[in-house]
Amino acid sequence: MTEPLRVALIDDHGLCRRGLGELLEVRAGMKVVATTGNPEEGVELIAAHQPDLAVIDLRMPQLDGLRLLRALRDAGSQVPVVILTMSDSREDLSAALRMGARGYLLKDMDPQDVIDAIGRAARGELVVAPAMAAKLAGLLEEGPQRSGGGASLDQLTAREREILAQVARGLSNKAIARALGISHDTVKLHVRHILSKLGFSSRVEAAVFAIENRIGDGERRAADGPTARLVHSR
Repeated sequence: MTEPLRVALIDDHGLCRRGLGELLEVRAGMKVVATTGNPEEGVELIAAHQPDLAVIDLRMPQLDGLRLLRALRDAGSQVPVVILTMSDSREDLSAALRMGARGYLLKDMDPQDVIDAIGRAARGELVVAPAMAAKLAGLLEEGPQRSGGGASLDQLTAREREILAQVARGLSNKAIARALGISHDTVKLHVRHILSKLGFSSRVEAAVFAIENRIGDGERRAADGPTARLVHSR
């Protein structure tokens, strides 16, 4: 039997936290293993419970969701994070994706769409609320000048650029290995080198960078169903 998806919820609004928790457990059969309204406590809870995914509010008093995401990464946690917020700000969307968030969802979405998106994010997809799809497309259309951290394609070998294009298309490491006729371990090593050279902490950031720079045919931006689905991980 497949183990239920283990989720952590961090939101300073108790009603939202409890309501989402009940939806995930009752409707989707997921298991909420950690929940708190204190974002600083959230870092400790995620470290202790190691959930499959964390859903984090953006606006919280002690520590906002983006700073919490950074604190998790600084602590060495690679737990995928989905931001669930009322903010439809393009700047917030951009910041969340650049920091490696697996998704950006809005609290006014249909509850079933939120549940479905969380499930897909746990499977490795990048999920974005449909209301944010046009803003996401605008970010991608602005091109390379928005890419931060001094990342440059000149740092990559031809093979690494080829693999980065496949990452941006949404292929898993195993699928890339099959497509290029190389081993899975070789792909994993190349992906690690790509992230290191570009200064990114996740393949989501690398994929957005690839799309911005028009690498290969990885330019996917239209909303597909209840969320825009761009990138598969692992």
